[in-house]
Amino acid sequence: MPTYFIAGTDTHIGKTTIACALLAKAQQHGLSTLGIKPIASGCEMTDDGLRNSDALALQAQSSIKVPYQEINPVTLAEPLSPHIAAQRANKRLTINQLVGYTRATLSHRPQFAVVEGAGGWRVPISDRELLSALPKELKLPVVLVVGMRLGCLNHAILTAEAIAKDGLRLAGWVANCIDPEMAALEENINTLKRMLPAPCLGVVSYQTACVESINIAQGLTLPE
Repeated sequence: MPTYFIAGTDTHIGKTTIACALLAKAQQHGLSTLGIKPIASGCEMTDDGLRNSDALALQAQSSIKVPYQEINPVTLAEPLSPHIAAQRANKRLTINQLVGYTRATLSHRPQFAVVEGAGGWRVPISDRELLSALPKELKLPVVLVVGMRLGCLNHAILTAEAIAKDGLRLAGWVANCIDPEMAALEENINTLKRMLPAPCLGVVSYQTACVESINIAQGLTLPE
């Protein structure tokens, strides 16, 4: 049951887009799939309760159908860092909680699964704990989504160093082109190919409109 933690160099750099594309790619290989987002802020109130658009996308792309609460067990309304959103909602978050939720969802035994983080690698969930402790506790290999824009080299290299420091394996990275006017894009990607200690799983071009995950998946390689 290969399970990968989807990390990003920052927030709003396309973690969910890449996570869904990897699920689609795995389905092309005939694998059952499941995407999980243990904690999400910026949720909207619906008739069914708080819902997060990223978690809904993962749920829709997963071939194993489970209730929303198993995809996204911790929902926070305000679009803030999880620890601040939780404090303002009078919720107490712990890594042990998130580990329990994630293991329970993975008990459906998908053949390929992704666990998507929130924000960057060192985002806090409380004043004492960081979300990076979740993949560390679960011993998950990591796929890093690099939002290609000015400053991404520093962010990507620092994140890769932090992943290694936590004793986890960087299984691969994806260059997600989020700035259509980024200068020296190819040179930046080539620099990352030389300096990151993992293979590039694909380069996703800038998208001006919503693109089906199956189409993005065509340019990706599954991590090993």
